[in-house]
Amino acid sequence: MRPLIRELVASGVVGEAAEAQGWVRSVRHSKGVSFIDLVDGSSMAGIQVVANPELPGYEEVVRKLGTGCAIEVQGALTESPGKGQRVELAATSIDLIGGVEDDYPLQKKRHGFEFLRTIAHLRPRTNTLAAVFRVRNEAAAAIHEFFRENGFVWLHAPIITSSDAEGAGEMFRVSTFEPGSAPKTEAGETDWSQDFFGRETHLTVSGQLEAEIGALSMSRVYTFGPTFRAENSNTARHLAEFWMVEPELAFCDLDGLAELCESFLKHVLGRILERCSEDMDFFDQRIDKGVRARIEHVVSSPFERMTYTEAISRLEQADRDFEFPVSWGVDLQSEHERHLTEEVVGRPLVVTDYPESIKAFYMYRNDDGKTVRALDVLVPRIGEIVGGSQREHREGVLRERMAASDLDPERYWWYLDLRRHGSVPHAGFGLGFERVVQFVTGMANIRDVIPFPRVPGSAEF
Repeated sequence: MRPLIRELVASGVVGEAAEAQGWVRSVRHSKGVSFIDLVDGSSMAGIQVVANPELPGYEEVVRKLGTGCAIEVQGALTESPGKGQRVELAATSIDLIGGVEDDYPLQKKRHGFEFLRTIAHLRPRTNTLAAVFRVRNEAAAAIHEFFRENGFVWLHAPIITSSDAEGAGEMFRVSTFEPGSAPKTEAGETDWSQDFFGRETHLTVSGQLEAEIGALSMSRVYTFGPTFRAENSNTARHLAEFWMVEPELAFCDLDGLAELCESFLKHVLGRILERCSEDMDFFDQRIDKGVRARIEHVVSSPFERMTYTEAISRLEQADRDFEFPVSWGVDLQSEHERHLTEEVVGRPLVVTDYPESIKAFYMYRNDDGKTVRALDVLVPRIGEIVGGSQREHREGVLRERMAASDLDPERYWWYLDLRRHGSVPHAGFGLGFERVVQFVTGMANIRDVIPFPRVPGSAEF
């Protein structure tokens, strides 16, 4: 395979013959020479191509090039006199591979992110979105790397499920029934037994329940894949389709889980700083001043810990009025989480032992009868980035929690069965992958850290 432009720029030898293929980011013509900024998406910087008028086809090709044109360049690497670049490519031939029409929407100027979402097929050609997706790629690689180094098995959880892991009911239904013609039972309800899977099914909101199966046989597993939430929310923090990272560990309690969360986040963020330095410089300069320092702070700082009860007390003592009032029993909002991390402790915070009433049915009930062994990891600017818990491994208590949540135990027979056959304390967490990418890049809207965002009213691409 031909070298990528980033490889030519980093390690190409002056005087060597070289070829490059990519898209024209900009072109500048002077009387005796043309300068082409050529990029292929492999790095923030492209390579400068120098074309002289003696070049074959100079007037017919080079002088007519514009932003977005795809070209192939043959030439030789020469030492660059320009600041910030080691080499440039002196062209001996330039072939036009794909031209652009007059209505090409991307030019060498800043475009609003809202506009770019309307052209998701072209927005990866911009500096910002290409950098986001390179960071996203390295983050995914670091996640797999961490789990592989720590003895986890990657478990491929199903996307189609008959279980609601969150108990929230905000799920997309999967059915082969034609609209308006689904068969009915004698009671007049939809007869799901005649559907493709013989029961009502949905797109998954989490791979956790299946991950528990894996952990209770292979000790350490993780899932990493798309999940779906039919929540009609048009905010900068929500997507209808998003990726989740969900490790699950047998013989693990809440303290062990908190340690895992901290080491995991530090590993992933550290690798991004190490491997995406150029992109991180861009985000720090152009998107969110100080984002690099914040990520470095998370990597180097020990995580603070406090219980939910203590967190509520600290919030009640705050000398400010919150939009959402604070009292014991309410769920923490983003403004509360940011106040705790940014104003109270000044670093990442692990909040534990939440009220049972605001947490899912599968979380281990504490002896006080009011709280469960749940945790959230909060970071500055974003708030919650990880949510997890020790799982309820006692069958009797789990049945009580399911009844309180109006869940049919028959639909969860296999989940209950795990509590009857070699049940052990186990724990796991869920990490919204896009939340991590948003945090590390400083991007304001979560729709701009996933290639093709799915939100209410939008599934164009």
